[in-house]
Amino acid sequence: MAQFEFPEVDVNEITPIAIPEKLRLGHQMEYVCKQLLDVSDAYTVLIHNMPIRDGKQTIGEIDFILKETATQQLIHVELTYKFYLIDTAIENPIHQLVGPNRSDAFYKKLEKIKNNQFSLIHTSIGQKALLEKEIDTTNIKQQVCYKAQLFQPYKIASLDISPINSYCIVGYWLRMAELNSPVFMDRKFYIPTKSEWVFHPFAEVAWVSHDEIVIAITEHLNNKSATMIWMKKGATEFEKFFVVWW
Repeated sequence: MAQFEFPEVDVNEITPIAIPEKLRLGHQMEYVCKQLLDVSDAYTVLIHNMPIRDGKQTIGEIDFILKETATQQLIHVELTYKFYLIDTAIENPIHQLVGPNRSDAFYKKLEKIKNNQFSLIHTSIGQKALLEKEIDTTNIKQQVCYKAQLFQPYKIASLDISPINSYCIVGYWLRMAELNSPVFMDRKFYIPTKSEWVFHPFAEVAWVSHDEIVIAITEHLNNKSATMIWMKKGATEFEKFFVVWW
């Protein structure tokens, strides 16, 4: 699958539009993507977040149909924004990227995009819906805008994850026993909301002690829910990581 090369944009030209808070994180990121594309001269957004329905049943959704300004080429782009933990116990590097609760995986998402999301515009229902928008799918290109934040195992200094982009590594993951080691005892912590997962940690949040965060995390882990944590190491030094139950 071809990766969509996101155009360079001047963020100073953007007047941010509020994103509905009740949307799931993936849809929130679609709104961010659209606002960036709208200020780019390289593309025109023809379709954004279009459901494809068979009667009353929604069978899929098209993230974006773009028209490239220079060539007038139509491009179907599926946007994905994920959080993956790198499990080095798995031999195949493509299979090492798993969701925080192991219910999701990179290779499974690739298969879904290829077999379901990309194929949608080539179905009779998808083609009919797009023709109603005056979009002909005969010569359309398909690309994926696949963004992710990756977390490597705790205490691993460097990790070769090729062919995956190593710049996606933003933190680490560990288990409760490691969080209870002395190195963490005097730190301050914060559990970000799901919408805050995408951010680099910042100072202006309600930091709590190690004892307080352990109580909060234990409840999550008992429910088999991994927790993202921001940790404050100094006035301007922060880390982000997941505490896992598995």
